[in-house]
Amino acid sequence: MELRTVGIVGSGQMGAGIAHVAAASGFEVILTDIDAGVLERGLESISQNLDRQIAKGLFVAGEKGAVLDRIKTSTHVTEHGRSDLVIETAVESFSIKSEIFRQLDSLCQPETILASNTSSISITRLAAVTQRPAQIIGMHFMNPVPVMRLVEIARGLETSDATATAVREVAETMGKTPVECHDHPGFVSNRLLMPMINEAVFAVAENIATPESIDQIMTLGMNHPMGPLRLADLIGLDNCLSVMRILHRELGDPKYRPCPLLVKMVDAGRLGRKSGRGFFSYDEG
Repeated sequence: MELRTVGIVGSGQMGAGIAHVAAASGFEVILTDIDAGVLERGLESISQNLDRQIAKGLFVAGEKGAVLDRIKTSTHVTEHGRSDLVIETAVESFSIKSEIFRQLDSLCQPETILASNTSSISITRLAAVTQRPAQIIGMHFMNPVPVMRLVEIARGLETSDATATAVREVAETMGKTPVECHDHPGFVSNRLLMPMINEAVFAVAENIATPESIDQIMTLGMNHPMGPLRLADLIGLDNCLSVMRILHRELGDPKYRPCPLLVKMVDAGRLGRKSGRGFFSYDEG
């Protein structure tokens, strides 16, 4: 199964990152978002990230224009009717993602594969709202997409071998390393990462150490490239909270209870980098 055109629903940080690596790898890309302003910012982000890669010698300057030309944008999801693979990158909400999958299922060609970039929601549940469960799969890219090599591949109960093989090949063509796991709340990456971040928030709440000290202990002592609280700011505290709530609800274990401080910071709008303030403060640059 050869996939030539990759559709991406959502042009936020993850959607733009996936569009970047897909177009740079030679795929034709259809990038959609209901907000024209978000689409514009997504393209600006792709252009800036290409410039960073060029400055580091990771990309040839003369090829930038060709990459951007391979990305077509639209505010209409109907454009994905001609996509071979569509990757959904909406917010971590089953109701929102399932509605997108219903729409894609009705307008895409019968052979089109529908993938979700979800980090915690059941692929089997998403597949159940479509008429093509064998062609539904999880493709969980890591942030920032142009830098991180892993793509976590999550197969639903009815995902076919052909679908899994096709998306692995797409990921490899993008220069990524696909690693397969079972469909389970949080898969592997967030089943391990989010409780660590949540525990770091508890350490702040209980005044065990400052956010700076916690991150320094984890970077220097555990050789992590980034501390858990700065990573939480990068991911978005609202996204961290959403995943913890899914883990808590789906697994029913109190060890996944979100830290009240995390809830309070999200309620206050302190979401991390994207809002300018989380556990750390960020200027507009």
